Amino acid sequence: MVPRPSASPGKPPAPLPATEYQRRRRALVELAGEDSILVLAAAPERIRSHDTHHPYRQDSDFLYLSGFPEPEAVLVLVPGRRHGETLLFCRERDPAREQWDGPRAGPEGAVGTYGFDDAFPIADIDEILPGLLEGRSRVYYHFGRDRDFDLKLIGWVNRVRAQVRQGKQPPHEFLELGHLLHELRLFKSPAELRQMRHAAAIAAEAQKAAMRATRPGGHEYEVEAALWAIWRRHDAVPAYSPIVGAGANACVLHHTANNGPLREGELLLCDAGAEFRGYASDITRTWPVAGRYSKEQRALYDLVLAAQAAAIAEARPGRPYSAVHEAAVRVLSEGLLDLGLLKGSLRKVLEAEAYKAFYMHKTGHWIGLDVHDVGDYRVGGESRLLEPGMVFTVEPGLYIAPDAKVPAKWRGIGIRIEDEVLVTADGHEVLTAAVPKDAAAIEAWMAG
Repeated sequence: MVPRPSASPGKPPAPLPATEYQRRRRALVELAGEDSILVLAAAPERIRSHDTHHPYRQDSDFLYLSGFPEPEAVLVLVPGRRHGETLLFCRERDPAREQWDGPRAGPEGAVGTYGFDDAFPIADIDEILPGLLEGRSRVYYHFGRDRDFDLKLIGWVNRVRAQVRQGKQPPHEFLELGHLLHELRLFKSPAELRQMRHAAAIAAEAQKAAMRATRPGGHEYEVEAALWAIWRRHDAVPAYSPIVGAGANACVLHHTANNGPLREGELLLCDAGAEFRGYASDITRTWPVAGRYSKEQRALYDLVLAAQAAAIAEARPGRPYSAVHEAAVRVLSEGLLDLGLLKGSLRKVLEAEAYKAFYMHKTGHWIGLDVHDVGDYRVGGESRLLEPGMVFTVEPGLYIAPDAKVPAKWRGIGIRIEDEVLVTADGHEVLTAAVPKDAAAIEAWMAG
């Protein structure tokens, strides 16, 4: 039986309204300019084996602009078009197929439910889209993401080019859609943040359940099962393949087999987040399998926790994003020197990046519709400055490999502590603070 934690994510927020998606499309159209056209295809379905599919997950850019959850769809934005700027090509209603696969919105639903100006059957796109391309000088599109659709778009453009002698004007400039769109996605609206806070609350409850499902003699997959039970209970799915690594497996950064044994005296690293209505959460905690940290485990754990606190303190408007990583690296390096795991001066350790023997990744990433969300980290060759509405993770760690050339008491210890942080007007908000992370608090929760 999966233990239930004492807290609950509470009532879910209202879904994003159609007006939110309309606002996003208007913002993108304004950035693109009146002589442009923007084309974006839905994610294709993926075959798992023979005639079974992987669970369908809409392309994040497509989802951000439309909220439309179905495959076989194409979004087209045509700034200044007299008969409507936002168009959707999608599957028609089909009662026979819907009996097998579930309901479809159809073109009528695309307009009535999702707020598009106009919609057409996807079967008609070959006849309609070349006419929409004609007279537009710039095409914004994600070239290279879907090879089959790339060829279709090139074919439609070539059809317009073939009619130049008849006075048709084909596009002559092709631009990366993400250049405009991903800057919009980087800043989360209040409506988005409500979804993200709920996703974080679900992930937090799951982490707490996983702590209480951990016992010597068990297995990593039993802890993973506790995560899944909470996610699905609250209409969420995993935001990524969960990492549940005990003992030396915690030193493998992307350990996802999750089938190792749980042994007394070892730590368990659990990196797992929930996705709710497309929005990801991302939390990592590291706890003792038997409920108590050893002296060496506690020393390294407290060091990682101090590094995270120093990094989170940098999360405020006007600070460069790089300052977050630099703060964590400095605290970790000082602590590793104090513990004797590194030698020399702090200056030389930082200059030579000697800390990378035990800390080899960056301290975080943007998060939103993707767990590693879109958005530039550098602007004009410099680390970008933090602004309100940005959300990112802060996740320092230490990984002392089983064969590391250090005293045996330190070997095989892997620790990571990760939270989501929102930059606010006057500082920051930790969205995932509901999960214990002080060592004493974790021990108390596991004992309860």
